[in-house]
Amino acid sequence: MNLITGATGLLGSHIAEKLTAAGQPVRALVRPTSDTRFLDSLGVEKVIGDVTDPASLSGAMDGVTTVYHAAAQVGDWGKWQWFVDVTIHGTRNMLAEAKSAGVKRFLHVSSISAYGHPDGEGMIVDETAPLGVQLHKWSYYSRAKAEAEQLAWDAHQRGDVPVTVVKPSWLFGERDRASVPRLIRAIRAGKTKFIGDGTNRLNLTYAGNEAEGCILAATLDKALGESYNLSNDGVITQGEYFNKIAACIGAKPITKKVPYKIVYKAAFLMELFGHLFGRKTPPLVTRYSVWLIGRRCFFSADKARRELGWQATVGYDESIERSVKWCLENAAC
Repeated sequence: MNLITGATGLLGSHIAEKLTAAGQPVRALVRPTSDTRFLDSLGVEKVIGDVTDPASLSGAMDGVTTVYHAAAQVGDWGKWQWFVDVTIHGTRNMLAEAKSAGVKRFLHVSSISAYGHPDGEGMIVDETAPLGVQLHKWSYYSRAKAEAEQLAWDAHQRGDVPVTVVKPSWLFGERDRASVPRLIRAIRAGKTKFIGDGTNRLNLTYAGNEAEGCILAATLDKALGESYNLSNDGVITQGEYFNKIAACIGAKPITKKVPYKIVYKAAFLMELFGHLFGRKTPPLVTRYSVWLIGRRCFFSADKARRELGWQATVGYDESIERSVKWCLENAAC
């Protein structure tokens, strides 16, 4: 039995889809208010619970061999306590229950953001890099991811539960209700500009390919106690990605540019204003989003390709077309 947290999210739903297609039994930990229609279509077993509530986890892992822990507080805005409760305490609760249930493998889904925010022309970041470097003030998502990953490693080192860590990057694909719909709307409105000259290489991964990497990492013996950057499907630049989406929706190619330093400073001022006045909605742009799109460093996935044999099953052209098609049919684009 495989237990997935975050199974109604982008990555978790693709892990569930891949496992059920392979004939594997899947159980999903879902909250009472979760939209489980896609999971229901897969025939996934559901157990009601919440990673923030330890009592609700009792029995959820009975008979479970492998846990895919993909639940986290996602986003670059919000109260620090939200990230503490879901990402940090939620991971601690899951690890404790996994130990009690005698789970054989705990796949912790971290993020390349757990490294912090390194940047620099030509910089390559691999799995030997430390966690939490050069974190921005108010970079709650990245800080929480770093702390949660450390909890997983601590549990592994104590012998509580066998852990493998994967670090996804910027994800897109079917059931993406965040980044691709937002890009489609911005491109249609003619508001999209490259951050920098648009030639920087993106760490961008199709969620279906990412799910396959997660399953390899969770099932291969050589991956036990290891960390893997599942951070790209090959080579694609910021300009190529944005203009592939533009082509899919019949929009004009993007040509406008804004210097990285200028938009980064503007993002800081917007964040400062938002925090000073207690805004609940995120500003137009944040430093995290600027770094995500315009960063010049690159996160290497060579270890995953070498040790796990992980390769992109679906290339960028096809995966972007699939994602845009799904968004146009299912999201408010």
